[in-house]
Amino acid sequence: MSKLLSQSTAPDERGRIQCVDPELAGWEYVGFEAFKLEKGMCLKDTSAGTEVCLVVLAGKANISTENESWQGLGGRSSVFDEQAPYALYLPPNESFLVEAVTDLELAVCRAPALGKFPARLIKPDDCEYDTRGEGANRRHVCNILFGNASAERLLVCEVLTPGGNWSSYPPHKHDEERGSEETRLEETYYHRLNPPQGFAFQRVYTDDRSLDETMTVTDNDVVMVPEGYHPVGAPHGYDLYYLNVMAGPKRKWLFHNDPDHEWIIGS
Repeated sequence: MSKLLSQSTAPDERGRIQCVDPELAGWEYVGFEAFKLEKGMCLKDTSAGTEVCLVVLAGKANISTENESWQGLGGRSSVFDEQAPYALYLPPNESFLVEAVTDLELAVCRAPALGKFPARLIKPDDCEYDTRGEGANRRHVCNILFGNASAERLLVCEVLTPGGNWSSYPPHKHDEERGSEETRLEETYYHRLNPPQGFAFQRVYTDDRSLDETMTVTDNDVVMVPEGYHPVGAPHGYDLYYLNVMAGPKRKWLFHNDPDHEWIIGS
């Protein structure tokens, strides 16, 4: 199995099914966890030295810190409901408690931070929508913590790719600091499939092919992208959702298309 692929596990005693730790991933910035909590379960944690974006992927939650609380966040029955999520931004050194009001799917996205921004709620109306591509390259993007909202390093968005379509395509990369042309950003893809028995493919490769991995992705898997191009394909009959988390030295998304495939844009 590729070292870039993290397969999901059964929920542990805290409800966690995925964990990408920066040290174990061999990078500096992105931390990611996914939880599936049964109704009534509580998750207690701290942001420590990171800024955190809690994304209510499905279900409803009450979330509180030492100073604030937010009740009944969420409402989607599935990430495939075609509506934006609720999310919560937390600065470093905040303890937080998540209570599952219903069965709950939750993402915890992290990146190192100093504490420049306060805790705040991100409502569905705060998110930005975009449809990209044409034909079998069409996908629908929802920016959760992107240009629509301030943070120190974190960039968070979700993408819905209809079955039979490609996404993150033509292949692009963001692994070098090149002024106004490209920024260095680590990235995780948290994949969901509908129906859940489906699969998708993701390739991660560099120009010199020193890295060239093609992975079969199943429901709840995470793909780590430390460098290189990273296109995704969803087979006919299976819609693909993924939650992207990016972070790097600068909070700016500037990417470089694979020159071999950039002609597709003009076509």
